[in-house]
Amino acid sequence: MSFVDTFNQLPDEKSLLLQHFEQLISPCSDTELEGMAKKSQGLTLQHFGKTMRLFAPLYVSNECVNNCKYCGFSRDNTDILRLTLSVDQVVKEAKHLYDQGFRNILLVAGEHPKFVSEGYLQKCIDAIKSFIPTIALEVGPLEGDQYADIVQHGAEGLIVYQETYNREVYAKLHTAGPKKKFDWRLECAERAYEGGFRRIGIGALFGLAPWKDEAIALAAHLEYLYKHCWKAQFSIAFPRMRPYAGNYEYTPDPDLYLSDRSLVQLVCAFRICFPHVHIVFSTRESKQLRDAMIPLGITHMSAGSATEPGGYTGAGEEDLHHTVKGKRVELTENPACSKATEQFTIDDTRSAAEISTVLSKQDYEPVWKDWEHTILNT
Repeated sequence: MSFVDTFNQLPDEKSLLLQHFEQLISPCSDTELEGMAKKSQGLTLQHFGKTMRLFAPLYVSNECVNNCKYCGFSRDNTDILRLTLSVDQVVKEAKHLYDQGFRNILLVAGEHPKFVSEGYLQKCIDAIKSFIPTIALEVGPLEGDQYADIVQHGAEGLIVYQETYNREVYAKLHTAGPKKKFDWRLECAERAYEGGFRRIGIGALFGLAPWKDEAIALAAHLEYLYKHCWKAQFSIAFPRMRPYAGNYEYTPDPDLYLSDRSLVQLVCAFRICFPHVHIVFSTRESKQLRDAMIPLGITHMSAGSATEPGGYTGAGEEDLHHTVKGKRVELTENPACSKATEQFTIDDTRSAAEISTVLSKQDYEPVWKDWEHTILNT
């Protein structure tokens, strides 16, 4: 049995916890929302104190064999500038982030077995683990034994977003590539757990399907993982659609849009129902909203982010190219832009130091490092 079986019974069968969660995300007055916010804040202080863990994404490749209609890396975006960093270039990017203070890095890559080939991620991990103690991955789903090998090399976290929990919408948005397999992706977190990851993150990309349905499915997924994969720590995220390569004029669908107010309500509902879950808030959101959300339930924030390979140091810019039908195509002239194409635009462009200052002004402690592998050796 896997979460697929539980998921297939929704929405007809809901646990008492899910019924309570559904009530919490129902329309409410400002007074009721304020009460939820105070409860969420109290629970967060109780379990996490006034701390905020900081991390940075490090994109190693924007090559991809999947066609995802909402992503700048989509295979059919043949005119974007592609790049896969060499291991030495990954080290250069990681050392830059280290100098900014980061000890928690998320390696991100599109899904392309030719460019992000067998053993590549392991080599990247081996090259940076001596100075980056917390390494997580956000890559295409793998088999359980592949995850186990990556864990042996030193990674300890995996992030995998279902994108949308709506099967029909998922099928329309994913038209080619291995990502078309809805159930395969849905079971990814369980395979990661079996492979030995101690931290697992899940989420949905809000703006693709009705947000309340997505939220209930995400809550059901989290509840299942807490019951069946209880040795791991879990995080959730609520990324909202942003402009991306191929659609820089993106505007939210009003029928699917998760408003700022509803996002606040959603964060509070998850904190109330899942007091121990880590909640991630990325640079997709504005600095005003991120600052306001600090005391309301958030435990992890990215800072100073770049969403393209080589985005921090310009590493690899001499190797930019196009990819057509899975094959590399050299540039025929100098590109107008000298860097690889980003996955999506960010909103909060402040540096890590600036975010740290904002946290300190709110009497929060920026946490750069909260894990050391020698703990396991004792």
